[in-house]
Amino acid sequence: MTIRRDLLIGALGSVLVCLGSFGVGDPPRNWTVLTDLGISWITYGHGKNVSGVLFWAGVFCMVFAWVRLGRGLLRAARRPDGGDDAPPAPGTRTLQRWLLAWAAPLLVAAPVYSRDVYAYLAQGAVFGAGFDPYADGPAHNPGPLVDSMATVWATTTAPYGPFTMGLFRVVTDVTGDHVVLGVLAIRLVLLPGLFLSLWAIPRLAAHFGASPQTGLWLALFNPMVLIHIVAGPHVEMLMMGVLATGLALVVAGRHAWGTAVLAMAVSIKITAGVAVPFVLWIWLSHIRSRRPVTPRDVVGVFAAIVAISLAVFGFWTLVVGLGVGWLTGLGWADVIINWFTIPTLVAHVVTLVAAPFVALNLQPVLEITRAIGSAVLALVLVALWWRKRHDERTAVAGIAWAMLAVLVLEPSTLPWYYTWVLVVAVAFTLPRWTYATVVGASTFLLIVFQPDDAIVFYKPFELVLAFALAGLAAWSLVRPDPLRLGRFGRWAWGAEDAAGTPAGATGQKA
Repeated sequence: MTIRRDLLIGALGSVLVCLGSFGVGDPPRNWTVLTDLGISWITYGHGKNVSGVLFWAGVFCMVFAWVRLGRGLLRAARRPDGGDDAPPAPGTRTLQRWLLAWAAPLLVAAPVYSRDVYAYLAQGAVFGAGFDPYADGPAHNPGPLVDSMATVWATTTAPYGPFTMGLFRVVTDVTGDHVVLGVLAIRLVLLPGLFLSLWAIPRLAAHFGASPQTGLWLALFNPMVLIHIVAGPHVEMLMMGVLATGLALVVAGRHAWGTAVLAMAVSIKITAGVAVPFVLWIWLSHIRSRRPVTPRDVVGVFAAIVAISLAVFGFWTLVVGLGVGWLTGLGWADVIINWFTIPTLVAHVVTLVAAPFVALNLQPVLEITRAIGSAVLALVLVALWWRKRHDERTAVAGIAWAMLAVLVLEPSTLPWYYTWVLVVAVAFTLPRWTYATVVGASTFLLIVFQPDDAIVFYKPFELVLAFALAGLAAWSLVRPDPLRLGRFGRWAWGAEDAAGTPAGATGQKA
C-alpha cells in the first residue's frame, strides 16, 4: 500500500509539472493560443509565479516519490518475500503501467529545459525544403519553427544519424509549420523508444541476476530522465530504447538481430556506436560456453558484426540520401560550455587560478583541455574494450563504463545524455552508494538547468541550494529521516511500513 501511495504521488507530480510547464517552460515563440484562450497571464507576473510553484511542486513530488519508491524496492530486493518490515515489491508489469501513468501528462506538456524539439522540426523542414541539413542550417528555411528554436543552433548543421533525419522530415512533411502539432508528433514518433525500454530493461536486468524493478526505477522512473526525454522531448527517448533492446537481444544469444538493432541505434545517434565493438566479446563468450574459441571464430564474428552494422547503417544512409555529413555536425557540441565534463571543468579552474597573475581567455584554454580530453577518451575507450573482453558480464560493464567515459571526457554534456549510461547500468546490482549518487546527481541537474532553458550553475546561491537539496535527496535514499523530523520524517522518507513500524525496529537495518 505504501509503494502504491508513492506511485500516486509521482503521478500527481507529473500532472503538476505539465500544468506548470505552460507558464515557465519553453512554449513556441509568437504563440498566440494562450492569449486567444485568455490565459496568457500564466506566462508573466504573478501568473508565472503560480506556474512556477506548480512546476516545482510537481518536480518535488516526483523526486519525493522516486526516492521513497527506491527505498521500498531496494529494501524488498534484500527480502523478496517482504519480511516483517518491508512490503513485497510490486511486479514488473505493475511498475510498467505506472511508468506510463507518470509519462502520460508529460506527453502534452509544453517543452521544458530545452528548445531542442524545435531544432528537430526546423532540421526536418530544411531537409524537406530541398536543403542538406548536414551542410545547411535551419536558418536557410525561415519560419515559425526557426523562430522557436534556440538561436545559437539556427545556423548549425545536424549531428543526428540518417534514420533520425528521415524521421524529422516525415514529421514536418505531415505537420508543416504548425509548431504545436510538430512537437506532439515528435513525441509520438519518439515514444516507441519508451516502450522498447520498458520491454528491454527488465530482461537485461534479469539476465544478469539484477532486479528488473530496480532497473525500471533507476533508468525510467528517474524524474530527471522522464521529464527531459518525454517533456523535453529528446532523441534519447528513442535511442535509449533501441540501445537497450539491442543489448538485450545480444546477451540473449540473438547476436545478429541484436547487432542489427544496435546499428539502428547508431543511425539514430552516433554515440550508440560505443556499444557495438563490445558485441564481439559477448558473442565470443557465448561460443566459449559451448566449446573452445578458434581464430576462425574471432574472424568470423568480427566480420559478421562489421557487415551487419555497415548494412543497416548503409541502408538508412542510402534511403535518406544525405551521405555521412553528420560527421561535421558533431563538432557543434563545442558551442556548449558547462563544467559538467572534465575538460571544461579543468579549463574553468585554470583560468580561475591564473586570474590573479594573468588574464586568460576561456576559449583558447578550452581548445587545449578539450583536445587533451578527446585524446584521453580515445585511449580510455580502447583500453576498456580490451580489458572487458573476458565474458558477457564484463563486456556489458565495459559498455557502461565507456558511455560514462564519453560523458565526462567529451567537450560538453547535458542531463539527458546520462540515459546512455543508466540504460546499461540496469544490468547490475549496484552498491547502495551508487544509487544514492544517481539520485543526488539527477536532483542536482533538475535544479541547475531551469525549465525555461536558463542555467543557474554559475550563480553561487542557487548552486549551493542545488547541492544541498541534491545531497538531501541522496542521503534520504540510504538513511531514514535524515532531518530528524520524528514520526513525520520516518513516514516522509519511507522509513515505516504500512503498520507504522520504523524500519530497523525488528533488527533489520534500513
